[in-house]
Amino acid sequence: MMREETVFGPIYSRRLGSSLGINLLPQKGKLCNFDCIYCECGWNKDGRDDKVIPSAEDLRLALETKLKECKETGTPIDSITFSGDGEPTLNPQFPEIIDITLALRDEYYPNAVVSVLSNATRISRPGVFEALKKVDNPILKLDAPTDELVEKINKPAGDYRVEDVINDLKRFEGDFVLQTMFLVSDDFDSSEPRQLAAWMDIVRDIRPREVMVYTLDREAPKAGLKKFTVDQMKELVSPLIEEGFKVQIRG
Repeated sequence: MMREETVFGPIYSRRLGSSLGINLLPQKGKLCNFDCIYCECGWNKDGRDDKVIPSAEDLRLALETKLKECKETGTPIDSITFSGDGEPTLNPQFPEIIDITLALRDEYYPNAVVSVLSNATRISRPGVFEALKKVDNPILKLDAPTDELVEKINKPAGDYRVEDVINDLKRFEGDFVLQTMFLVSDDFDSSEPRQLAAWMDIVRDIRPREVMVYTLDREAPKAGLKKFTVDQMKELVSPLIEEGFKVQIRG
């Protein structure tokens, strides 16, 4: 299981370049309302040895220290990226933390973008939605077009409905990035024609400014998962590309 400090990196991201990571969750555990079969942080049940969540002030101190250090050493930063050990919007001070991050970005690395990787489960909350609207890259997950398939892939906690997430995503009026994992499991295949067509119809409905399609890159907690090649994924999403959607594909 991965373990991340509050601010870590920068590391090279296949999607975002030189990325300075922010983890708003426990440094030695995992906190998420999804339990994805492919999560590089492992299963939720194995990450309960730490429940300490950094405060907004903790983040301010850690981020400013790191940004100063990177500036002094000439280290490039393309993106300040909220990811970490679980779902970042679960931190109760997420909106305040976004404001702090944007201010520090403007001071130290004004050309860097601020990105948030989120499972989109809490975008119905006004504070979370408004905070995500402020960042450069709200990267919001939807891995499957039906509740049944989401249960197999993401194993959400609580009440999750794809229809509700779609309606919440529409509130961004296209100004967000949709992120979707393509993979094959023993009971799920992203290339299955009906499910692929249904997912593409959702993309056409919500019309994100960009779609990020990616596949397995690291060890997953569930055994037996299979990845796609870049060429395979490009073929699968070719109708969207032909229709003019911007699609970023990463193997």
